[in-house]
Amino acid sequence: MMASVEEKGSADGREDHTQDGTVDLKGRPILRSKTGRWRACSFIVGYEVFERMAYYGIASNLVIYLTTKLHEGTVTSANNVTNWVGTVWMTPLLGAYIADAHLGRYWTFVIASAIYLVGMSLLTLAVSLPALRPPSCGSEDCDKRASPFQVGIFYCALYIIAIGTGGTKPNISTMGADQFDEFEPKERTQKLSFFNWWMFSIFFGTLFSNTFLIYLQDNVGWALGYGLPTLGLALSILVFLLGTKFYRHKLPSESPFSRIAHVIVAALRKWRVTIPDDQKELHELSLEAYTKSGKFRIDHSPSLRFLDKAAVKSGLTSPWMLCPVTQVEETKQMIKMVPILVATFVPSMMLAQGGTLFIKQGTTLDRSIGPNFEIPPACLSAFITIFMLISLVVYDRLFVPWIRGYTKNPRGITLLQRLGIGLVIHVVIMVTAWLAERKRLSVVREHQLFGKKDTLPLTIFILFPQFALLGIADSFVETAKIELFYDQAPQGMKSLGTSYFTTSLGIGSFLSSFLLSTVSNITKQHGRGWILDNLNISHFDYYYLFLAVLSSLNLLFFLFVAKYFVYNADTTEPKGDFAMETLPNKPPSQAQTEASNALLLS
Repeated sequence: MMASVEEKGSADGREDHTQDGTVDLKGRPILRSKTGRWRACSFIVGYEVFERMAYYGIASNLVIYLTTKLHEGTVTSANNVTNWVGTVWMTPLLGAYIADAHLGRYWTFVIASAIYLVGMSLLTLAVSLPALRPPSCGSEDCDKRASPFQVGIFYCALYIIAIGTGGTKPNISTMGADQFDEFEPKERTQKLSFFNWWMFSIFFGTLFSNTFLIYLQDNVGWALGYGLPTLGLALSILVFLLGTKFYRHKLPSESPFSRIAHVIVAALRKWRVTIPDDQKELHELSLEAYTKSGKFRIDHSPSLRFLDKAAVKSGLTSPWMLCPVTQVEETKQMIKMVPILVATFVPSMMLAQGGTLFIKQGTTLDRSIGPNFEIPPACLSAFITIFMLISLVVYDRLFVPWIRGYTKNPRGITLLQRLGIGLVIHVVIMVTAWLAERKRLSVVREHQLFGKKDTLPLTIFILFPQFALLGIADSFVETAKIELFYDQAPQGMKSLGTSYFTTSLGIGSFLSSFLLSTVSNITKQHGRGWILDNLNISHFDYYYLFLAVLSSLNLLFFLFVAKYFVYNADTTEPKGDFAMETLPNKPPSQAQTEASNALLLS
């Protein structure tokens, strides 16, 4: 089916080179008919299926392993999960920088994949070999504990994986998008199909890990549960390498971090300089210079005028003293998104609860389905994926066409409006979790089941609404977030715009760890703690209510910064967000690729 859309040469039957600057692995111009498109992307999509199985085969059930095998407490296990997940989402900053400025995407990906596979292999050994795995014990209260060496090996493997994903995550989907030449109409159309198959591969891999692999880990063994995704990852890397001769590559260029640093330093060093009234007196490169480099010139804007000092001519031409107007405007466009970025930290914190405390709640409930089957608590995270997929389809096929008739906006509603709806749902999620926990604790009191290992006569599916709502919220918040950061980033800094998204998830995970520890310590000092190892005498309900209040305050902050957000010149929004957004007629951006990849964090 994919191959049926392949194109043979150019429209007139003549073989020609790509027009978007892509080259082969040796840096030579590349023929369109023999490279790229679905011939290349089929290898990349195949890789992604197995890689998502590997990653979520670990992440989705990690809190259970830390609790049952390493015997960590509630706060410690939850924080170790969120600290690791935070690292996983922060390392792409380094991976993107190395790829953009030094090695290129292909070699960065290959080296990072090798590191990733070493980490997965070591993790599998850590749960398999008698010398490395914790001693067998049928109780969380068992006196047998893993040695410091065994714990160290396990966490060493986890963080090797985090380093590896830092190089693979920001580059593999971008490589997929690079296989289609935006300057060729037929390939630009084929790119639409790529985004759909890419999303399908992620959903398939994630659902497989959140159901089948988790069941194996809980009921058969961790060695098999980690060994299968390790083999899958090795196979996926082999599949990727087999497609090497078909790939198109983009050459490394100057890092966006350097370009932004040049502007900020130049403006600070010339802080006493007066900005001329005539913007034509500011330094700018010729249009021909931008055309030759494949970049776009950006017109001057009146916002953040202090940065204009970087473009004021003062006799010195060092890049740390003089920057062209376009470079200054690129910096402005990245800085103006920082308040929105800050407003996304709290929803990223809420997202972290789905892989930690929500699952811990499930361990105390009745998990039986019929007389002979028990659902693993972490399998509930599959509902996040399922409801995210359902809501994405409903949003795209039903809601957007309907609302477009009223707003005349090609997207239906603006990106910040979509983000705002998701933030409202996040408040509802925490209120729902609070109500569910209140019900759970009432059953504890009613049946006097205060023991740490007591199972309550209450079905685990009482947690279903909060998992389902989390999937719906993700389809609003995470999709809008990545598309906004990518869409509003300047052409030469799209990778940095994407890294804003991963930074949001990373910082949100670290903040979750900090908040959980702080609340636990403070409440223990002033009475019975809210978050204890024994969930049946804890007060998760108080903590969830606190998170609901925090989400509400963050929603107010978001509304304030959204009111003053100004879209780039390719929109018709001169003021704020909650007006209509008009976008150029163009195919889905790479943002949708990255969104589908990152949406599924649980």
